[in-house]
Amino acid sequence: MQTIESKIISRIYGHGRGWSFSANDFSAEFKRSSIDWVLSNLTESGKIRRISRGIYDYPKYSELLKQNLSPDYDQVAQAFARKFNWRIQPTGDAALNLLRLSTQVPGRAIYLSDGPSRSYKILDTFTLEFKKSALKEVGFKTRESGLVVQALKALGKERIDEQVVTSLRKQLDEKTRKKMLKETVTATGWIYDTIKQICTAGAD
Repeated sequence: MQTIESKIISRIYGHGRGWSFSANDFSAEFKRSSIDWVLSNLTESGKIRRISRGIYDYPKYSELLKQNLSPDYDQVAQAFARKFNWRIQPTGDAALNLLRLSTQVPGRAIYLSDGPSRSYKILDTFTLEFKKSALKEVGFKTRESGLVVQALKALGKERIDEQVVTSLRKQLDEKTRKKMLKETVTATGWIYDTIKQICTAGAD
């Protein structure tokens, strides 16, 4: 058991602080009973934190505040997606936050999903909501494509300006921009027009 524990904690530490996970992330290598035993021990010792039913994280720690920080909601969402084998896509404020178009920390993060509609309370800090959606909404091969489409939808056409276009362009390398142009061709007219500005104008 000790060998299994050391392997699992090494894997957790390898992902770095802020990583969220479930027992499923280790099931390819270890028996479920062994994984549950290890995760229980690590939780009791304070090395990891149970943040929702069956979901844990290796919390980030603030030296200034001398306490663990709130979970990274995108990491938590990814952990749920891996656990249930869902495809997911951040939407609304979550997409804006991840693309640094908003500095407001949402109390609720909404993700589109090809799984069932479900809502989870994460500690007492926020709610993670998954909304069942048509596959076309979460079907982009490149994560950035879905993120940008959802962020533009959340902003609305009237709030798109050169600052938004420039901010998004700086976050995308040339390879990603080329993929995005191909993947988002079926997006709403003004959204695709904006994506063309992001991916072509001033590209280097």
